[in-house]
Amino acid sequence: MKIFKFGGASVKNAESFSSVTNILNNQTAKHDTLVIVISAMGKTTNLLEKLTDAYFEHNIEEVKNLYKQTRDFHYLQSIKLFGVASLKHIEIMDILYKLNERLQQNVSDNYDYEYDQIVSYGELLSSRFLSSFLEINGFSNTLLDSRKIIITDSSYRSASIKWDITKTNIDSKIKAHPGNIYVTQGFIGGTEDKTTTTLGREGSDFSASIFAFCTDAKEVTVWKDVPGILNADPLFFPDAVKIDFLSYHDAIELAYYGAKVIHPKTVKPLQNKGIPLYVKSFIQPSGTGTKISEVSSHTKVPSFIIKKQLILLTISPKDFSFVTEKSLSFIFALIADNSLKINMMQNSALSFSLCLDTNSRIKNIIQALSIDFSVKYNENTELITIWHYNDNTISTLLKNKTVLLEERTRHTVQFLVKG
Repeated sequence: MKIFKFGGASVKNAESFSSVTNILNNQTAKHDTLVIVISAMGKTTNLLEKLTDAYFEHNIEEVKNLYKQTRDFHYLQSIKLFGVASLKHIEIMDILYKLNERLQQNVSDNYDYEYDQIVSYGELLSSRFLSSFLEINGFSNTLLDSRKIIITDSSYRSASIKWDITKTNIDSKIKAHPGNIYVTQGFIGGTEDKTTTTLGREGSDFSASIFAFCTDAKEVTVWKDVPGILNADPLFFPDAVKIDFLSYHDAIELAYYGAKVIHPKTVKPLQNKGIPLYVKSFIQPSGTGTKISEVSSHTKVPSFIIKKQLILLTISPKDFSFVTEKSLSFIFALIADNSLKINMMQNSALSFSLCLDTNSRIKNIIQALSIDFSVKYNENTELITIWHYNDNTISTLLKNKTVLLEERTRHTVQFLVKG
């Protein structure tokens, strides 16, 4: 049993689907049971997020425009792969028709719910594309609907897995029928009452991990457009180098601090069962990639993670009292209720500072906090994390930067800065 996960870059358009069949021809044995987890094509998720925003804001003209972009892109790719008169093209268009139907419904007051119902169509489309493409290229396969298999609670946009039910479902669909190829969607699941949920942005890696855990898979391979896990984003660091081996612990650390190659939730289920995770390039699939497994040694290569477009909030009680546990409890509950992630925080007697991702909910949080607290904020900040730092790496990255917050441990240093 093997699990392959393909990201959106590997299936960004019709021409790129051949990379999947090339990998299947060269990286799998004839009788392998293989589960392929697929992300939405290219930048589809970004487009569907904009569509969700327009829909939630009752911007009818923008909804029509963004839906048309989504439809036209998938229509064109479908014509290229299957032809206009094929049943497979009709199946793609039926999914797009259902998306359009969904957009005609009345908008609820729950943004997260609406997000999951709309954005999930990216994976529903890509999985249908891939299953059909594999079939016409000689790879008989079964398309599975992960909304009926990965069962979650109703915490929309960050749903928690109901592992026992999910494992039972996977056992009946996959483990009972070895030797087949299965295609399914990453990122999405469903509640017991059949409502679509999502597992968090970039959650397709986590989906692959769920299938691996429940099937006792031999290994998981995540196919990316990079040769493996690099010690830095090559967009910012042209001399970035590949890390050949990582322990589960180190991989979790890097993911926690914001490394984009692996989703933070992905590694732990694999660690629990000792299933190795490979990160490899679909452009050069014969490369060694990066192997994540239970190794005793830790890499000492300095790693650099930069997160942009963050906001720093500094919160102080209006009555000049101390920041108490009760105050912190209220603040944390507000952050959790709005599904935001704290990237960094610092507490003093009279203030509490925290760094958050910037999104549409920040204004609501500032308004809610401003009732009882004085709130100051810095927008467009950057969080620089250096793992296995030294003085030279710090001085280079902080050049011409103003440090707003700093935090150090034995192995990691973080700076929240303004450029």
